[in-house]
This record gives sequence, C-alpha cells and structure tokens, in this order.
Amino acid sequence: MKKLSWGMIGGGRGSQIGPAHRISAALDGLYDFRAGALDANAESGRSYAQELGIHEDRAYGNWREMLEGESSRTDRVDLVTVATPNSTHYEITKAFLEAGFNVLCEKPMTITVEEAEDIVATTKRTGSICAVNYGYSGYALVRHMRAMVARGDLGKVRLIKAEFAHGFHADAADADNPRVRWRYDPAMAGISAQFADCGIHALHMASFVSGQDAESLTADFASCLDVRTLEDDAMVSFKMSGGARLRLWTSSVAVGRMHGLNIQVFGEKGGLRWAQEWPNQLYWTPLNGRTTVLERGGPDLSPEADRASRVTMGHAEGMPLAFANIYSDLSEVIHAKKEDRTPNPLACHYPSAVDGLRSIAAIKAAVDSAGQDGRWLDARPPSLR
Repeated sequence: MKKLSWGMIGGGRGSQIGPAHRISAALDGLYDFRAGALDANAESGRSYAQELGIHEDRAYGNWREMLEGESSRTDRVDLVTVATPNSTHYEITKAFLEAGFNVLCEKPMTITVEEAEDIVATTKRTGSICAVNYGYSGYALVRHMRAMVARGDLGKVRLIKAEFAHGFHADAADADNPRVRWRYDPAMAGISAQFADCGIHALHMASFVSGQDAESLTADFASCLDVRTLEDDAMVSFKMSGGARLRLWTSSVAVGRMHGLNIQVFGEKGGLRWAQEWPNQLYWTPLNGRTTVLERGGPDLSPEADRASRVTMGHAEGMPLAFANIYSDLSEVIHAKKEDRTPNPLACHYPSAVDGLRSIAAIKAAVDSAGQDGRWLDARPPSLR
C-alpha cells in the first residue's frame, strides 16, 4: 500500500503532544512526514521542521502559508494533524476541510458548540474526513471492552465509573509556567480547563465502550488554586442514552496520581475494569463468578482487539501505539476514499467530528450546570436532540 503524505500544525520543539503524534504516525510505515507549520514563531517552526527531515519548501512559517502552499501542490498532504492551542482549532480545521484536506484535530475540537456544529456540517458538505484525537480509544483492550459490551457479554449496562485525575498542576509555585498557565486561561483554553482537557477523554471512553451517549448531566467544578479562573477539579454525573449512569471525576490537583485514566463498566451479567497505566490487563467478572484477567495479545480476544494489538503478549504497550491505531484507521479510510471502495469496518471506529461535537456540548452543559449549583441540564448538541 502506498504511503500517505502527512503534515502537522503545532507540536513544535518542547511540545508535549507533538512527539507522540510523530512517533504514532511513523510506527506502521503508513505515512511520510512531508509538511509542517510547527511553531507560532515562524523561524523556529521552519528550522525545527527541517531538523525533522521536512524539505525547506514545505517547512512553513504558519498554518496559512501551509494551506496555501499545500493547496497548490499535486502531491499535497493527505492528512493534516492540528496540535495547536484549543482556541485555534476551529479556524485551522475548518480552513483545511474547506480546501479538501482530511484532518485529525487534537481535542477539544473547538471552543464553542456553534463552531463544533459548523465543523460537522463542513465535513458533510465537503466530504473531507475530520477525526478528533481521543487516542486512548486506540488501546487494544479498550476496543475489546467495546466488543464485549456490543455482543452482550455484560447484558444491559447499568453503571459506568470513569476517572482522569493527575496531580501535575497542584503546585501553586508552578502556576505561572507557560505550559500550565494557558490551560486555565479562558482566552486560550475556552470556558473549561480540566474537564475540557482531560475529563472529555474519560467521557469519550465511556461512550465508546458502552455505545451510549450523554443525554443530561449535573456538574460540580472547583478551582483549588485561587489564582485560576477555570476549574482544576470536576465531578460530573451523566444520564446516558441507553439508561446507564456515568460517574466521572477529573482533576489536575490530585497529588500522587499520575496519568489516572481508569474506567469501570457494570452490567446485568458482569463487570469490567481497565486502567491506562496498566493497559495490558482487563479485569472481567461475570455475575456470581470469579474475576478473570484478560491479557492483551492473548487467545480468544475479539477481532477488534487483535487488530489493535501490535507486540507479543507480556510486553508493554503504551500511548503512542494506541494513537498509532487511530492513524492506522485513518490510513485505511483515506485509502478507501481514494480507491472508491468500502473501508475495513474495523477501521471505522476512529473518533469523528460528531464525537468532538458531543464533547463540546457536554463541556458547555457542565460549565452551565456548575454555575447553577449542579442543576441537571441537557448535554446533547442542538442538532442531535
């Protein structure tokens, strides 16, 4: 299969997420890194892009240069990853979709529900693919959980408990660090900090695994550091479309917690639990039965899990490999689009613009609910009510 041409906006030198994307896109040999506008500083961005092997004529000073330059090429990039601050996602993503590029946007997809609705409408109108990087859904055992729920192993799902809690923003002395400060600045982050940054990963995973979407919610937000305008801790409860209740906690001031993305799903016939820091094990307890540890790469897992498993049983498998599964899915879907054929159904579970829209609607509802002492509010976007 011919490699796709890939470009990146943001993710420059010192970026936290940029290296993860570059490693993930390269893992399977499906993409060539051909173009980039990697930094808000034009010269730094051009210089770093060339250090990474991008030819000087495709090492751009900003995203507008990249859009103009790539649009005029016969060998233009097939996929653009947007890894810039939240407030810029909408403008960049929409511009590239309008020009016929496929886009993988970091989360949150936009700042407002109206912007997110427009991105969904743009993908429908242009036929361009827009994915959102809820990359943790790429883990093999997360996909196996989804398959178990879908085939009825748990029966009706009653309750979901999801967390994404860490303590890396708990030090008040570090509050002015630029890598921390922007996340709590409404001008750059939007109306929410921790829930929009990490909580929506837990929300997407709960929806991805259960097959249920958020319908309504009640939220309690806290800013544990007084200097912060936006929340650094949130507790949100959801009523889901299939009747389940979701209890979600997210925090950036939970000292002692590292990554902290965990999920438990409880159904009529059994329960599952999985943690991102120990991704090779999935705990399955059938009703009135003993707990079994399912090992990634082991026998008798689902086709979804087998396709997403990359190294032999017992070896560590981490975040870049999970992200790589999203890139692999998109490669198959983009090739199918180019070849006018139906893609492999197992590649069609990548997080879409609609998933991004649902998350933005949940963020808005959670902010409003927290501001109204936890009032229950509709969590659905207007177009999906």
